[in-house]
Amino acid sequence: MIPTLEGQFLIAMPNMEDSRFEHSVIYICSHTEQGAMGLVLNQIASHLNIEELFHQLNIINGDSAIRLPSQIRQMNIHKGGPVEMERGFVLHTDDYVIDRSTLEIQDGICLTATLEILKAMAEGRGPQQALLALGYSGWAPGQLESEIQANGWLTGPAERSIVFDPDAGGLWHKALLSMGVDPAMLFRDAGHA
Repeated sequence: MIPTLEGQFLIAMPNMEDSRFEHSVIYICSHTEQGAMGLVLNQIASHLNIEELFHQLNIINGDSAIRLPSQIRQMNIHKGGPVEMERGFVLHTDDYVIDRSTLEIQDGICLTATLEILKAMAEGRGPQQALLALGYSGWAPGQLESEIQANGWLTGPAERSIVFDPDAGGLWHKALLSMGVDPAMLFRDAGHA
């Protein structure tokens, strides 16, 4: 049995070779012997806003009496990762749970991937805190462990305040500092003796 990273941060090291994950902070939603799945917390999908998405999904329409709550209208849509980018995921607090559709991760954080949660959010009945992501980051069995051993990622405990922090631009620094790591002390290239 491998030790699980579920509910932890995966923080890209400065020497990250995959440009899609440069300076990424990923929240690991699932980590088993079958692989791992997580959502990038600090990449915004700037080509789409929440109202456009809700219109495309027919959650609201031009004639609808539903007006999105201001907290929802201000939400960014995140790029959760390069896998299944047309699929949506909501990382949220456990004050809203849909039986059999919500994965409870840990420390009051859950994952739901249904239209039902988006409808609840549009009507002001959803979770207090949420992050909406398109796509996810995935690893085959043993792949994530190999990338960590190759110094591509730093792992550590996830802080709920950082998971739902709307300041995506400052998240990489905040996540490192929360673990006691000074970002200025990380070097792009490892030294050789």
